[in-house]
Amino acid sequence: MKYYINKKIKGDFEQAVQLVTEALKKEGFGVLSEIDIQQKLNEKLDVDFRKYKILGACNPPIAYKALQQEDKIGTMLPCNVILQELDDNLIEVAAVDPVASMMAVENKQLEGIANDIKKKLNRVIASL
Repeated sequence: MKYYINKKIKGDFEQAVQLVTEALKKEGFGVLSEIDIQQKLNEKLDVDFRKYKILGACNPPIAYKALQQEDKIGTMLPCNVILQELDDNLIEVAAVDPVASMMAVENKQLEGIANDIKKKLNRVIASL
């Protein structure tokens, strides 16, 4: 089973970050964190790496439902969405597949929640 949902898009990297952030907002997600992997690897290891950002996205009402069903589910929150530059103006956007990641959690009450999040993330990726 594939553990992510992805799509390749053309455009400027920083504009793509904005586009993804806006698409996430339309589905009720906020971006809680943004990690610039390119910058961190350069800073910590003195290596050059392609443009690569991790957005930590959270849909508070659904996160709350999940936390009510499984108190350790926070180990899998927020939902990560990545953007990586594959080539000049070719960017891959990928989001975690919550259904795949929830398979590790033996709690049937999370299945519906994971499916709801997957539908929303599918719409985000498809809208790009």
